[in-house]
Amino acid sequence: MIQNHEIDYRIFGEEMQYVEIELDPNETAIAEPGAFMMMDDGIQMQTMFGDGSQQQSGGLLGKLFNAGKRILVGESLFMTAFTNVAHGKKCVSFASPYPGKIIALDLARLGNRVICQKDAFLCAAKGVSIGIEFQRKLGTGLFGGEGFIMEKLEGDGMAFMHAGGHVIERRLIPGEVLKIDTGCIVGFTHGIDYDIQFVGGIKNTIFGGEGLFFATLRGSGTVWIQTLPISRLAGRILQYGTFKRKEEGSILGGLGNMVDGDGW
Repeated sequence: MIQNHEIDYRIFGEEMQYVEIELDPNETAIAEPGAFMMMDDGIQMQTMFGDGSQQQSGGLLGKLFNAGKRILVGESLFMTAFTNVAHGKKCVSFASPYPGKIIALDLARLGNRVICQKDAFLCAAKGVSIGIEFQRKLGTGLFGGEGFIMEKLEGDGMAFMHAGGHVIERRLIPGEVLKIDTGCIVGFTHGIDYDIQFVGGIKNTIFGGEGLFFATLRGSGTVWIQTLPISRLAGRILQYGTFKRKEEGSILGGLGNMVDGDGW
C-alpha cells in the first residue's frame, strides 16, 4: 500500500500561476528540476535519484532501470525533494514555466493513477510515483507525436500538472469518443483508452494544416485539455522570430505595423 505525504496547498495567479505547498514537520514535496520558486527558512532542499517513492525501492538495478526510461524521453535522472526540518508549518512554492494553468490532482479520488504529457508534471507529495507510460498500439507509436510517450503519476497523494492557455476538464462516459489534437491533451485517468486516427481526405491531408493524425479518447473517466500546447507556442514564436513579414521594410508595412500595435 503506497502512503503519500499529506500536503495542503494554494494556487495563486491567473496566467502565470504558482502553487504554494504547506508542509508539516518532516513532510516532503518533490519537483522536477527548475520548478522551484521560493521557500521558507527551515525547508531543506535535496537532489535525489528518482522520485523517492516506494515503487523505486527495489534496489539499485530497479532504480537505474526506472531512471533509464526517463532519460529516453529527455527527462532528468534526478528530482528535487523539499523537506520541512523545522518544528512548525513551512511553505515551498513552485512556478509554472509558461502561461497557463496549474491543475491539482487528488490521486486518491482519481483511481490512484493519471497519465499526462511528459512535460506536464510540476510537483507532488513525496510517495507519488512518476514513471513513464509507453503507448502500446503500433499506430500510436508511429504517429502519436507528442502523445506517444507520456508520464504516469501513481499513488494516493496530491500531484500538480501544468498546462498551456486555458484548461478544460472533460468527463467521458462509456461509449463516448473525443477526437483531439495530440498536443492539446494534458492528461487523463486510467479508464480512458488512447489511440491515433488518420484524418483522411486528400484535401485535409495536403491543405488542412492540422497534421495527418489526431488522437481519439474513449472510455470512462476524466480528460484534461489545454488550448495552447507549448510546442504550438514555440513554433509560432520561431516562425515570427526567423522570418520577416512580407510588408516589413515598406512604407505601407510600417503603417500596418503601427495599426496592429507593433510600433516602430
